[in-house]
Amino acid sequence: MLFNSYVFIFVFLPISIVMFYASRAYFGSKAAQVSLVVCSLFFYGWWNPKYLLLILASAIFNFTFGKILASRSRTIIYIGAIAGNVLLLGYYKYLNFFVDNVNALTSSAYALEQIILPLAISFFTFQQISYLTSCFKTNVAENNFVRYLLFICFFPQLIAGPIVHHKEILKQFTSTAFGRINPHLMVIGLCIFTIGLAKKLILADNLALYVDPVFTTAQDGGNFSNGDAWMALLAYKFQLYFDFSGYADMAVGLGLLFGIHLPINFESPYKARNIFDFWNRWHTTLARFMRVHIYRPLARR
Repeated sequence: MLFNSYVFIFVFLPISIVMFYASRAYFGSKAAQVSLVVCSLFFYGWWNPKYLLLILASAIFNFTFGKILASRSRTIIYIGAIAGNVLLLGYYKYLNFFVDNVNALTSSAYALEQIILPLAISFFTFQQISYLTSCFKTNVAENNFVRYLLFICFFPQLIAGPIVHHKEILKQFTSTAFGRINPHLMVIGLCIFTIGLAKKLILADNLALYVDPVFTTAQDGGNFSNGDAWMALLAYKFQLYFDFSGYADMAVGLGLLFGIHLPINFESPYKARNIFDFWNRWHTTLARFMRVHIYRPLARR
């Protein structure tokens, strides 16, 4: 279910908002958390329901290991938990790629059934790796599985980021303001969502009209002029820009509709002074994850 689809905008989103605020008004904040989890899991399962078991199993695995690490901060347990997440990610994203390369290098004919990449597996895996690291270092873990599951599967940030840190969002689920209608935030959220939607529909999708024919012609071995090639190249550059920028805005706007503040994930990367600044601006939360969990640990060695 895409943010710019009719079924999302006119059916799923209104029902989710009504369920969320009605649950909070009549049954309390815990019911509001449950309603948001149900909506988020429905959103995730819309594309392929069988992968609901995957995200639930991943959440149970990491929630359990988080509690173990908080009570028994042992390096071997931490390494095992991280390895479990990396192996899951590697299986779905790279196993077919690895087998294809082995076949090419050794002239063998190993065959695997085509593995379909689950939606958002990188995002929810990275979030949980960050969570496990925090549990290992601070000996503090989340004790409520519903809140933890909501942290993992909250649908505005699920399919395209941002990669949120648990400290940024879990405390919002327990605040007194959670689930209470805030017209000011909802208006701001609607405006940001609309801006993001316009970037996606008016700019990115229309730029694709210049990109797709040239790319299809090239793939089919056809001919096109240098002018068409440059036009497609420049259009593709801005199509990617406005597509991701639009989704980043829509995610922040959707979060505010539910009273949740998500981090900014796209900070005008074409204003970057160098390539490092560019990638920090393009996907800010991914750059933060890589910096904290990969670059800094390696730099200390």
